[in-house]
Amino acid sequence: MQQFSNFLTHLECGLTGELHKAGIVHGLSKAGKPLLARYDLSAIKAGVDRDSVWSRGGGFWKWRELLPVSSSENVCALGEVDTPLIPLNTLHRSSQVWVKDEGRLPTGSFKARGLALAVAMAKELGLSHLAMPTNGNAGSALAAYATRLGMQSTVVCPDDTPSINIEETALQGAQVFKANGLINACGAWVKAGADAGKWFDLSTLKEPYRIEGKKTMGLELAAQMGWTLPDVIFYPTGGGTGLIGMCKAFDELLALGWLEKKDLPRMIAVQSTGCAPIVRAYENGERFAEVWQDAHTFAAGIRVPAAVGDFLILDGVRNSGGFAIAVTDEAIEHARIKVAREEGLLLCPEGAATYAAYLQSRADGTVTSEESVVLFNCATGLKYPMPNAGVALDLEIN
Repeated sequence: MQQFSNFLTHLECGLTGELHKAGIVHGLSKAGKPLLARYDLSAIKAGVDRDSVWSRGGGFWKWRELLPVSSSENVCALGEVDTPLIPLNTLHRSSQVWVKDEGRLPTGSFKARGLALAVAMAKELGLSHLAMPTNGNAGSALAAYATRLGMQSTVVCPDDTPSINIEETALQGAQVFKANGLINACGAWVKAGADAGKWFDLSTLKEPYRIEGKKTMGLELAAQMGWTLPDVIFYPTGGGTGLIGMCKAFDELLALGWLEKKDLPRMIAVQSTGCAPIVRAYENGERFAEVWQDAHTFAAGIRVPAAVGDFLILDGVRNSGGFAIAVTDEAIEHARIKVAREEGLLLCPEGAATYAAYLQSRADGTVTSEESVVLFNCATGLKYPMPNAGVALDLEIN
């Protein structure tokens, strides 16, 4: 068993700043808000070389000095890679627009980052049964990594979750339930089970370490771009762990002196007009978002009526000079088809939402053609229904 150099010092409430001890199991803070992992950045700066870190293999596990796992025994690797930055050269020949394609990760989505870290830390802290609600991709990631480490997993999802997500989650070892409610209701069911001692609740932002996995998107992006960052990042926002994590990553990189460019990106939270609690709170100047009633969108990953980290999402958007934007399902589908047919790149609906938001932002002037832009495609488009295709051909006709 290899011991990593571990620089985790403590946990901190994202709202109040109250300190919590590392090395023990935590859910939410005493204030009922997400906990953020803190590191001895001075020690990392003095003893860790950024280029040496970037030269390692292992995908997001290469960032181990900035991750909480202390033992290699708990690293549940499934072939993680650095996901590519793909330029949209055909659609935007004169502009710098890239898609970061997270669908290349194990289980086909960016959920692998957060769940790999959360499961690893659960194992390290002695937990054996993990549960969570999901709109699809998070469930399969939990199942895969929990099974990899010999842990039990339970997943509950809305009954209209794509069948492929339900089937892959079950096949990879989780017990799966389909519920007649949205993800927030599924979350309440998981919490009740956790309160009864059945399992540990691994819901989005209700434990500290999914953020740490998701922040590797920001670390990786900075390294891929030569230790600089784009002007603008469009991010599909449901629970918002990735947006929060990337903001945390950029702050840590600045503190380490690893960034060449000091101007941080404008962070754009992208939602659907059928479920846009963060957009509404942003437009109303509020720090906390009210629950969105009658949530609906075919981009299931951003159909989250209430996010426990709402204030962290909104802080990240505002502190970066960004904004929150909602796009219609029609615009999302148009964007998905456009990118597939003109770039040969298959986006998931949530990823397509970021391109729809980019087009809308260009049209209204909030983003210019001179700005460099990264759009996050959070999962492989192969998991989602596609338009019927194919022309019948009778080979017996001469």
